Amino acid sequence: MLLSSGNLILTDSSNSAEVLWQSFDHPTDTLFPGARLGPDKVTGLNCQIVSWKNLMDLATGVYCHTLDPSGADQFLLTPLNSSIPYWSTGVWNDKYFALILEMTAKNPVSIITFVNNDQEKYLTINFVNESMVTRFVVDVLGRLKQFIWLDGSQDWILAFVQPKLQCDVYAICGPFTICNENAPPHCNCMEGFSITSPQDWEIEDRTSGCSRNNPLDCISNKSTSHTTDKFYSLPLSCMPENVPKLEAATSASECAQVCLSNCSCTAYSFNDGRCSVWHNELLSIRALQSGGTLYLCISAKDFNRLENNRKGIVIGVAIGTGISAIGLFALVLLIKILRNRSKSSSHILDGVQGCNRIIAFRYTDLQHATTKFKDKLGAGSFGSVFKGVLNDSVAIAVKRLDGASQGEEQFRAEVSSVGAIQHINLVKLVGFCCEGSKRLLVYEHMSNRSLDVHLFRNNSTILSWTIRYQIAIGVARGLAYLHEGCRDCIIHCDIKPENILLDDSFIPKVADFGMAKLLGREFSRVLTTIRGTAGYLAPEWISGVAVTPKVDVYSYGMMLLEIISGKENSSASYSSSGDLDVSFPVHAAHKLLEGDVGSLIDQTLHDDLNLVEAELACKVACWCIQHHELDRPTMGQVVQILQGLVEIRMPPIPRHLEAMA
Repeated sequence: MLLSSGNLILTDSSNSAEVLWQSFDHPTDTLFPGARLGPDKVTGLNCQIVSWKNLMDLATGVYCHTLDPSGADQFLLTPLNSSIPYWSTGVWNDKYFALILEMTAKNPVSIITFVNNDQEKYLTINFVNESMVTRFVVDVLGRLKQFIWLDGSQDWILAFVQPKLQCDVYAICGPFTICNENAPPHCNCMEGFSITSPQDWEIEDRTSGCSRNNPLDCISNKSTSHTTDKFYSLPLSCMPENVPKLEAATSASECAQVCLSNCSCTAYSFNDGRCSVWHNELLSIRALQSGGTLYLCISAKDFNRLENNRKGIVIGVAIGTGISAIGLFALVLLIKILRNRSKSSSHILDGVQGCNRIIAFRYTDLQHATTKFKDKLGAGSFGSVFKGVLNDSVAIAVKRLDGASQGEEQFRAEVSSVGAIQHINLVKLVGFCCEGSKRLLVYEHMSNRSLDVHLFRNNSTILSWTIRYQIAIGVARGLAYLHEGCRDCIIHCDIKPENILLDDSFIPKVADFGMAKLLGREFSRVLTTIRGTAGYLAPEWISGVAVTPKVDVYSYGMMLLEIISGKENSSASYSSSGDLDVSFPVHAAHKLLEGDVGSLIDQTLHDDLNLVEAELACKVACWCIQHHELDRPTMGQVVQILQGLVEIRMPPIPRHLEAMA
């Protein structure tokens, strides 16, 4: 049973009062009111909340909120499997935790209970207003957050967060990085280093940090007496949190030599007559307004490049100073000219969290960029798309919306919300236009156009099986992010090949997400009038029940069959056991059961295929198009299955489609 508290319990059918298992004992990254946080001294079960690995992977991450293992009556935020805290609640004083000032309010909204006896030691939180819906989460970036649901705005609001500063989280940026709270992005590689895994950084997983651009000479030639390695100074940085080794050196040069004599040494500092040497990875370095100087060991090649850059900056400053008078005069003249021209063609609209910058275009500017909407790329469910070019020669795609009914203020708010959603497999929203009744969206242009062009048009590039399989995984990742990785779950509702765009490298990007927000009431009308039951629309749309993310799973399954076959599902019927004709999805399910997957694959691929991957994709597709949504996997599970991380059994025939033949 799922209780109103959010606790999922398993009971004995003959004795419903006996709880055999409950989800509150395994809270993963979220703690609900009424759940216990702390250890059971009898069973050894320790309830703690642990962050996800990243925004895509719900596996165990690197941060947890747990009771102090030293025995003190306080809770800590620590790296998992480590007793080194980077934030604590302070010790319980029979009324509140010393370092949580919010608990000292005269009229608290929550009731904190802390129990410590021979059998258990735990914390529970309940609320004075029992109708309040709230949750505590340790996010992937290691911060404890409390969200409260507001019925009025139909949204979660952030009510509490600790630590206040992102850079206070231990090793938040990974090794060989510098965290700067005042200059986003907060995490940057040290000089001579580059991001180890850019794909992981995009989904907020920076545990791998940065790696050297060039290996140290000390490591390459195994010599410490004739190394060419150099030290690069990093001023205004606090020292790394990993404990240094103190060496008996009386000068900075002697301290440097001590570091060079050991290949595992990565940095040193010499302050107040003390030589501190760090070995291996450097963690939790922060940019500060004052502090010491860290000397980072880098290769001679990187050192020379950095020194040349410094010299270039000095020369540039000198030249700039020399021509400043001329420049100032030219600037004054330019300002006068610009004031006589029309207003700037675009304005910046700050995003929801201030991290995305969406351009507000004027309609006349988009007319000019698209040559009066001459080059039409296509027409979709919600409007036509035109190719355009901005002044800086950047290609864009401009979607002219049909049926957007919101007022200007609401439309701008929804655009800002959608613009904050960014993922490698989602089309990036560049800007918008909102003038009178005109509503336009500006996206990055995808040079390889949409997936349907390559699957269903004979004059297009034939996509190899490897590319098709990567497209299938990429689309699944994008949808999983919309469903599970965003602050609010976003249901696309219109997944089809026309809404999957391909960039220069054929990386898939899901387009038209967030249209429910941008079109308002017109959204469902547009959908239901353009779709038939044999298309991509899940049965829930026809029956009129509330839709869930599983409608996207259904559409994805239908599209996946088209990726496999290279044909539109509705373009042909197939004979099945006699004269009965069935649609391709049903035909595919039968062939899968018969073990004849090869006949389903696009014949233009010839021998360019992987039957193991093809069978896996067919199984996934047939599970996705099951009639009952509970039988369908989530998009996160689809990603794991296609990557071979989770096994999948043979799916049943989708009987609702067979019955419609």
